[in-house]
Amino acid sequence: MYEGICHKYTLLFILVCLNLLYGILRLSCGYNHKNRTFLLTSGPSGPKVEPMTLGRPLAYDPDKALNAAMQVFWSQGYEATTLQDLLQAMGLSKSSFYQAFSGKKELFLRCISLYREKISQGLAELLENSVSGRDFIERMLLNSAAEARRTIDMRRGCLLMNTATECAQKDRDIAERVSSGFAGLKELLIQAVRRGQTEGEITRAVAAEVLAGYLISSLGGIKTVVKGGADEQRVCDIVAVILRALD
Repeated sequence: MYEGICHKYTLLFILVCLNLLYGILRLSCGYNHKNRTFLLTSGPSGPKVEPMTLGRPLAYDPDKALNAAMQVFWSQGYEATTLQDLLQAMGLSKSSFYQAFSGKKELFLRCISLYREKISQGLAELLENSVSGRDFIERMLLNSAAEARRTIDMRRGCLLMNTATECAQKDRDIAERVSSGFAGLKELLIQAVRRGQTEGEITRAVAAEVLAGYLISSLGGIKTVVKGGADEQRVCDIVAVILRALD
């Protein structure tokens, strides 16, 4: 009986020692506790535990990767763009892609938002630097006409308008993101029209909101004929007709 008790406590002692040894090894190699990683180091007063930084630095620039993806979607459209197209343009592995962006649709939604931000910023600066509201509208429309100088295969149009035509009716999330983009563009055009009305260069007989909607529709038409192969002079003639509606 005595030998059995000794054997039992010997096993218990061995288990305790093994647990202590396991704990020491975890501390010496670093361990994770409640999402924090620690490392056992030496200090002036003896061993101490210090927090470690989780993860490795990103091996790519997220902003550049997102912009590269936007360029691909803008050139090829959403459905025609493959995962391999995106990985090649962004310089990412498949695992890094899904870790950073979750999937193709999630990435596309972020690209639409980025495109909207860039367009809004560019147009806001153009409006601020224009001599009048009407001058801003004319310059904006002629900028679209300038795309006709490119070869047909390089004419990309507007990502928002391309997406609205391609897949906005098929996906609610994409439709909402596109609608938000158009709302921002319309608000900027309302500001330009009201400025032009105050300056006496745009008619007050039509509400600014209505004229802004008309200009968005006209802009969409210009983008369409340019992608269809129209030359710059033809587009400039169309812009002249559009501007007469503001008189």
